[in-house]
Amino acid sequence: MENKTEVSEFIFLGLTNVRGLQCYLFALFLLLYMASVLGNGAVMAVVLAEPRLHTPMYFFLGNLSSLNIFYSTVTVPKMLAGFLSRRQTISFTSCLAQLHFFHFLGSSEAMLLAVMAYDRYVAICNPLRYTLVMSPQVCLLLAAATWATGFLYALMHTVMTSQLHFCGPNRIHHFFCDIKPLLSLACSSTRLNLSLLHIVTGIIGMSLFIITLLSYLYIISFLFLKVLSWESRRRAFSTCTSHLTVIALYYGTVMFAYMGPSSGSSKGEEMIITLVYSVMTPALNPFIYTLRNSEVKYATRKFVTRKLFPERN
Repeated sequence: MENKTEVSEFIFLGLTNVRGLQCYLFALFLLLYMASVLGNGAVMAVVLAEPRLHTPMYFFLGNLSSLNIFYSTVTVPKMLAGFLSRRQTISFTSCLAQLHFFHFLGSSEAMLLAVMAYDRYVAICNPLRYTLVMSPQVCLLLAAATWATGFLYALMHTVMTSQLHFCGPNRIHHFFCDIKPLLSLACSSTRLNLSLLHIVTGIIGMSLFIITLLSYLYIISFLFLKVLSWESRRRAFSTCTSHLTVIALYYGTVMFAYMGPSSGSSKGEEMIITLVYSVMTPALNPFIYTLRNSEVKYATRKFVTRKLFPERN
């Protein structure tokens, strides 16, 4: 691959250049990052340690937690370093790597959320066939497909961006190397890159959204038409509310950020939207799934008690 790049490094302008505000933002995002790593790590540990959670639903939840840790790690440590230094630079190669892993993990998470919606559909609407349809082999295949598809999607954008010619401005109006801010600095035509971003992302995003929407429409219709007990309906809905909350946070912000027009919002608004799904959502996910799920709460209490008071076992 021929590299026509003249710019060897980029400079992040970040969220703000006000020194006093940077100290507060450093503390805030450090806490959010620690909450993401510790919270998602705890969910993974509980899912692995508790046999009662060795089901497809929690297998996918463990995958989601690992994705969230990696996802926030791609951007937050570099952003924190920028708050402590007056000049934050990144090499062209590192910039492409950051772009690749950000979109690799982000698109994998979107697909995983759709798989989790399908899993809830099968569990609620076809409970007798659940163990057959969502067998361990099928779960592994679905998980591998989400990671592999996400990797290929990100690779497409990485390769296309690497072919662009960067000849002048090297200041990125963002806190990491995202596609749109990077394309705005290119000296060569970015029409194909933007077309792929909008069309491919739109097709994948809408397909996953339709799968998720249909899954929950079938669930709702099944519960109201086939299930007569209000208690049974309540239990079924309780297993879905956490997932629906995460879907609303993630899909709403991502689709606005990448499927909207490039000039439709200010750079500040785009950064805030990106912060929601790349920093805040990974930090909130463990609490959403823990607080709204009785099985996870019980398993967490059991796991913590066993670790703190081993003599009780």
